[in-house]
Amino acid sequence: MISLQNLTLRRGAKVLLDGASATIHPGEKVALVGRNGAGKSTLFALLGGALHEDGGDFSMPAHWRIAQVAQHMPETGEAATAFVLAGDERLTRLRAQLAQAEAAGEGMAIAQLHADLQDAGAHDATARAQALILGLGFKPSQLQQPVNSFSGGWRMRLQLARALMAPSDLLLLDEPTNHLDLDALVWLEGWLARYAGTLIVISHDRDFLDAVTQATLHIEHGQLTRYGGSYSTFEELRAQQLALQQAAWAKQQEKRAHLQKFIDRFKAKATKARQAQSRVKALERMEKIAPVLAESELQFSFREPPALPNPMLAIKEAAFGYRSDAGDKLILQGVSRTVLAGQRIGILGANGQGKSTFVKTIAHQLPLLAGRVTEGKGLAIGYFAQQELDVLHPQSTPLEHMVRLARETGRENAEEAREQPLRNFLGGFNFAGDMAAQPVGQFSGGEKARLVLAMLVWQRPNLLLLDEPTNHLDLATREALAVALNSFEGTLMLVSHDRALLRSVCDEFWLVARGYVEPFEGDLRDYQRYLLDEAKRQREAAAQEASAAAPKTGPLAANSSINPAEQRRQQARLRAQLAEKTKPLKRQLAAADARMAAIATRRTELETQLATPQPPAAIADAGRELKALENEMTALEEQWLELSTQIEEIENGQA
Repeated sequence: MISLQNLTLRRGAKVLLDGASATIHPGEKVALVGRNGAGKSTLFALLGGALHEDGGDFSMPAHWRIAQVAQHMPETGEAATAFVLAGDERLTRLRAQLAQAEAAGEGMAIAQLHADLQDAGAHDATARAQALILGLGFKPSQLQQPVNSFSGGWRMRLQLARALMAPSDLLLLDEPTNHLDLDALVWLEGWLARYAGTLIVISHDRDFLDAVTQATLHIEHGQLTRYGGSYSTFEELRAQQLALQQAAWAKQQEKRAHLQKFIDRFKAKATKARQAQSRVKALERMEKIAPVLAESELQFSFREPPALPNPMLAIKEAAFGYRSDAGDKLILQGVSRTVLAGQRIGILGANGQGKSTFVKTIAHQLPLLAGRVTEGKGLAIGYFAQQELDVLHPQSTPLEHMVRLARETGRENAEEAREQPLRNFLGGFNFAGDMAAQPVGQFSGGEKARLVLAMLVWQRPNLLLLDEPTNHLDLATREALAVALNSFEGTLMLVSHDRALLRSVCDEFWLVARGYVEPFEGDLRDYQRYLLDEAKRQREAAAQEASAAAPKTGPLAANSSINPAEQRRQQARLRAQLAEKTKPLKRQLAAADARMAAIATRRTELETQLATPQPPAAIADAGRELKALENEMTALEEQWLELSTQIEEIENGQA
């Protein structure tokens, strides 16, 4: 049990927790929520042993093993599988100790270490590590690639896999979904549902929290308040509490009116499709939690676009991909779609299928490889890049970004582009005072995301292209973004792993898969089922490909010029020749099988013997014999594989 009693935590001079108390029971899965800067990460540092309490009492079982995701970017040439496998520190330590004992010829130590390795799950550790890597979206061909060969987001996935690999009683996850696509996110939810230890997670993904947690700890005003049930339950209870506070009443009513405006707008269209029906439900949920939105410091809206061309885009037989010196890399082809004014399109697709490539090309960040994209007259695109630094300059300040944006859009002489109006505008996105003059490179991920949103709003676009806009945004800011998007008069194309946002703002979905872009008939529940079916299809295809890998041609190939009787005689002769060639090899294979079975039996006897009290000399003898058997087994396995390969080649007509 984790017990926090009258806890005080400081970060520098700032008191984050002041006399806070909470209890977390073994096996519970808990969401830790609160506004940015409230102290969530500091409390994680306390739980992980990196900090000590400044006052009060903190206790947890001394024997508990703690696992958490390292926040630094891994820089190593180690293979992906080996990197994740090293997350099991006990297993790594035991293997190093065994190597030392073998080098020193310490029989007793060798015997004990073999038993310890068996207890640590060494027999299937590699398979478990690779299952984690594949579950998080990597391909089988990437299992042995160096960690340094992957981009930053993929390396952070490997850090997550490494943390999950570690045997633990307490798992601490801080924003684990930031670098995951929806297919990897669904897999992670399933893995965490089976996790037997205590889980504490910080996340701004509402659906993820609802799927994996059963209690919520809320940090506010230096206190910890525990709520039972899912995150949605917490949200509703919290909203009820805020509704009772007179100080929040005015803001709450203003936000309710804002929400009701677009609820009424879309209810009229909600009889045509299941997506629209689910959208109305999401908007009604947002109305219920208006007090939570009222509490948010960030409230903004997209200004009405000066023009709404219709259609916005006409895509005809287009090909999308990358252009390089080595030639074009084609990812999507034959795409013919039309984007109309007012459409709200969610772009779905498994990792690596081309969602970002599709959006980047429309945003003019990548060249079109073939076909054409015709833009409506007056089209103004607002693009949110998946990596905020793609459009931000680390050494520039928010004010300098706005001045540069005004110049690039030809509006540098407009009244709204003067310094004071720009400062006022940035203040509405919490970049007030000195913060407007700080270099962007010093900002957090959430602050950078807010600046990109501010730049989008200022441009007054009529087509928004958003590629994972919620990365690094807290829950209140995500809700503010959803409200703003629902009141946006233009067209939206959204790539996101945040299912709550997709449900709230999208009326239809397009699926990017297998090199094409097609409408997806269904809602997000249907899409999750599609992902599971697609994963099953890929496994079956891989199995069929493996079984078909052996060549089918050779001496037994059909020859229409030979009559059936002669063909049967030739086949009989060929079978006899093959049997003669493979007979000695099969004898050796059978002998290897028999010896391996005998070694397995003897190894079990020795392990049983070592588990009972024995004289030191007997233990040493058993350890040496066990080591010799292991070496012999390794040699036999290699011989068995070589013999099997030779037999297969002969039978397939290759020898």
